[in-house]
Amino acid sequence: MTHTQDWWVYRGTGTPHDGMRRLPEAPPWRAFRHGGAQPDNLPEPPGAPDHDAVQRHLGRAGQGAAYQAGEREIHLVNLALHLRRPLLLTGKPGTGKSTLAYAVAHELKLGPVLRWAVTSRTTLKDGLYEYDAVGRLYDAGLRNAGNRAYHDGPAPEPVEPPDIGKYMWLGPLGTALLPWRRPRVLLIDEIDKSDMDFPNDLLNVFEEGEFVIPELARLGQRPQRVMTADRRPVEISGGEVACAEFPFVVLTSNEEREFPMAFLRRCIRLEIGAADKDRLAGIVAAHLGPAGNGTARTRADLITEFLTRQREMGPLANDQLLNALLMAERGLWDGETGRNLLRDDLLRPLDRG
Repeated sequence: MTHTQDWWVYRGTGTPHDGMRRLPEAPPWRAFRHGGAQPDNLPEPPGAPDHDAVQRHLGRAGQGAAYQAGEREIHLVNLALHLRRPLLLTGKPGTGKSTLAYAVAHELKLGPVLRWAVTSRTTLKDGLYEYDAVGRLYDAGLRNAGNRAYHDGPAPEPVEPPDIGKYMWLGPLGTALLPWRRPRVLLIDEIDKSDMDFPNDLLNVFEEGEFVIPELARLGQRPQRVMTADRRPVEISGGEVACAEFPFVVLTSNEEREFPMAFLRRCIRLEIGAADKDRLAGIVAAHLGPAGNGTARTRADLITEFLTRQREMGPLANDQLLNALLMAERGLWDGETGRNLLRDDLLRPLDRG
């Protein structure tokens, strides 16, 4: 049984609370109150995560969080929160690494998770902002053409290009680094898929808590209205985006590569292992509801089957168990044909073709 400790902000209960109010000030070397920004003057993060995200990552309301955090995981999440450091989660696919970000955002009421899925082609700029310069020039050309078509007399003066902010939007990292009253949750998913330079490229932004958008900086201090990654308009002055509180950053890795030492020393590192029987039972109950008289034995049998196959045959993901249980409770566990389907197709180890 996990016992709550006084220094915990995140408790792993899955029940939303105002624990962020008890989070102490950042260490001096991780304080980011740029420009004297005061919390009371800053915007709150957007509302609670959308219904679909809650359904996917947290189960139905009132049934508890699908992510059953162990004591070590709760400890390290709180270390990352107190120290304002990224949390690097490593482990096999399907062990719930990305779900932890949603669980923290839900419990601490930090708004929707900003998710950045990494590929081999991902660059730092992809996460900071995007600018459609071609679209802006194209629209300016159309406006000039229309002006010439309907103008009598001398050639008209060229029309200025449209406002730049209409063609610019912040990426997930850029949105997380806006000056929010409470930190946003940023999930950088599968960072091990990135190219070799990507982790080091993140370091400067993580250390400074800010970045500059050159296209806006060239326009001076006049505020420019741009869109965030979660489709909300914000104003940026002088092209500078600077956080007031370092976001809660969760980076996930499927252990497919090693990372530079300089990157690792700036992260809190947590390895997510396979869930045991009790934790799996909690995950299942959160997603499928409490077991009834007709399903308790089926769940116990399939959880045992899942753990046995995982131990003897190879890696399995937690959602494979959920899929198998869903179909088992619809009748497939009642006959040999159905049981074989569940074993051979839904509970097939991930490393087998």
